[in-house]
Amino acid sequence: MKKKFLILLIAVLVAATTFAQNINWVERNGQLKVLNGKIVNSKNVPPQLRGISLSWSIWQGKKYYNPKVVNWLRSDFSINLLRVSMAVQPDSGYLQQSAEQEKLVVKTIDASIANGLYVLIDWHDHHADQHLAQSKVFFTKMAKIYAGKPNVIYEVFNEPEKIAWQTVKDYATQVIAEIRKYDAANLIIVGSPTWDQDIDVAAKDPIKGYNNIAYSFHFYASDPNHQELLMKKADAAIAAGVPIMVTEWGVGEADGNGEFNLEKTNKWLAWMERHQLSWANWNITDKKETTAILQPGASVKGQWKPEELTPAGQYIRTQLKKLNQ
Repeated sequence: MKKKFLILLIAVLVAATTFAQNINWVERNGQLKVLNGKIVNSKNVPPQLRGISLSWSIWQGKKYYNPKVVNWLRSDFSINLLRVSMAVQPDSGYLQQSAEQEKLVVKTIDASIANGLYVLIDWHDHHADQHLAQSKVFFTKMAKIYAGKPNVIYEVFNEPEKIAWQTVKDYATQVIAEIRKYDAANLIIVGSPTWDQDIDVAAKDPIKGYNNIAYSFHFYASDPNHQELLMKKADAAIAAGVPIMVTEWGVGEADGNGEFNLEKTNKWLAWMERHQLSWANWNITDKKETTAILQPGASVKGQWKPEELTPAGQYIRTQLKKLNQ
């Protein structure tokens, strides 16, 4: 009797895992939009997407920009959101090698769409306001390609540094106008000053005149400077009716290293669950640092064994498989 029960239990668990792997998340949720201060799906319910951010599309993280990794993240990590972090300003980034970067990210975006995932097209640039012309060109191309694909979310400014919100707002408004010429519906995410932390400032003067605009919020869960005061900033924005997506967060500290404090990380994760916020964890790379998902030398084809995952990778994989059902 016990043996039969065990066999049945294993079968149920396998079936549940297979079901999660086979979910087409875009078919399930449909077109995302902003309604009453929240990001919602086609049924007007917050979808709470959870996934992972690829690293800068240069350096060590570049080699993981391929369909096999996307397939593995979907099937083994159970992600429903992938962030494609296209490097802009550093050497070999978009400003120097626009054609190569476009080809790399389009291949990865297309793999995400084929897997039924939502995908953030991230202009990964701390000084995007200085590269407005290039940003317009890039997002115009992306909007022409992906208009009508509900999978796609545009993230137009990653982590503005300590600049005025008005500067970020002016930049974002011009890029939004270009996107909306070709893509009338897909969600657009706008950054806020101080590395996407001053979302309370943006909430006091949000962008108007366009539909389906939300705002990114970033934190590093173990960083001593990213605790109650930072959480209160986001709470204030939520209370003000500003739609938020956590497009980047890490288990470590803001520099990517530091400690991995499990208690603080669990507190932040519970906070996102409580507010039904969608999120992407930083990051898929094999660089030797706290927030890296992969151990140095991890396969570029996915199929990672447990020992190829860092403590961060093991934690995030466990949480994603538990929460994305």
